[in-house]
Amino acid sequence: MNSLEIFSGAGGLAKGLENVGFKHLGLLEINKDACQSLRLNYPKSDILETDIRNFDFSKYAGVDLIGGGPPCQPFSIGGKAKGFNDDRDLFPYAIKGVRELMPKVFIFENVKGLLRKSFSSYFSYILLQLNYPSVKKEAKESWTNHLSRLERIHTKGEAIELKYNVVFRLVNSANYGIPQKRERVIIIGIRNDVDIEWSFPTPTHSHESLLWDKFITGEYWERNLVPRKERESLSPSQKKSIEKLKIKYGFFKPDKKPWITIREALKGLPNPKSKDNNFPDHQFRDNAKIYPGHTGSYIDEPSKTLKAGAHGVPGGENMIRFFDGSVRYFTIREAKRIQTFPDDYLISGSWTEGMRQLGNAVPVKLGEVMGIGLKEKLSYH
Repeated sequence: MNSLEIFSGAGGLAKGLENVGFKHLGLLEINKDACQSLRLNYPKSDILETDIRNFDFSKYAGVDLIGGGPPCQPFSIGGKAKGFNDDRDLFPYAIKGVRELMPKVFIFENVKGLLRKSFSSYFSYILLQLNYPSVKKEAKESWTNHLSRLERIHTKGEAIELKYNVVFRLVNSANYGIPQKRERVIIIGIRNDVDIEWSFPTPTHSHESLLWDKFITGEYWERNLVPRKERESLSPSQKKSIEKLKIKYGFFKPDKKPWITIREALKGLPNPKSKDNNFPDHQFRDNAKIYPGHTGSYIDEPSKTLKAGAHGVPGGENMIRFFDGSVRYFTIREAKRIQTFPDDYLISGSWTEGMRQLGNAVPVKLGEVMGIGLKEKLSYH
């Protein structure tokens, strides 16, 4: 199965899809450092360092899949939230790629903010354009008039030869074994002449199971060799949650696996200050501080969402918080672990630039989870 990646960033979605069998013919990205990361990790693919607004899709006619994450800043809760009025809204170009190539499948990822009430009409517009990519907006037609036209086509059930069956869902990466509480909207479309059924994978991990292992059986602390003095204490609200868990499950533990924590994700890595640390991407960075809204991620929980931050500066939340309340910044290698990149995956640029790339990335394992069922079903078509 061949694919074209657009808005590739550091290549998280691309790596996940590659791991389940997709072959990337091209990876398109405008940022020069991210492109260098892609060149280092995808030597057999075309690395297309260009602005998608000037890109000719025709060279990639016949690809089976288009994937990517259009810039999230227009819809991010932490940004200015201009949506379709933001010059960085490049969803129209993702839709253009689908229209011109008509792949069997597409998969796009974006931030939770896309589901905000203030964007509801525009999100419906995005989805309907993906349903009917051949129904183009006319030169002088406003997007709201185009939306109305698409709604009429959709409700009338008008015969369109090729269209897409589109589904979307807000997913929490931690529920799929990724050590990060990263909520993202995943949009998947399957061309209507590709006769396959697909649904979002059932979550495999849960917070309830992590609480059970920590505070009912204690297995979490034992398997991670955490001394008693460094173990998390229960707050009054957590005690109530634990009592509810006992009532809900009785003697039987929850059926899902526990969320993966930072401690587990970083297992085997030396302290970045250690003399035994020989990893060039695992160097200590000083001056991490706690301040309102930036308190770091507790080591015995999945990480909060790694963020690229405003104006390309990594977010202040990209820190580990230890049992004693102290914090330090994640190293590049640790951030790769949090985003489920392999250790040998190369990230080009400074720490600041590397963290920006990783903060923007789709977790590799999330790409795998979403891609594996699609690949299996597409292989028969």
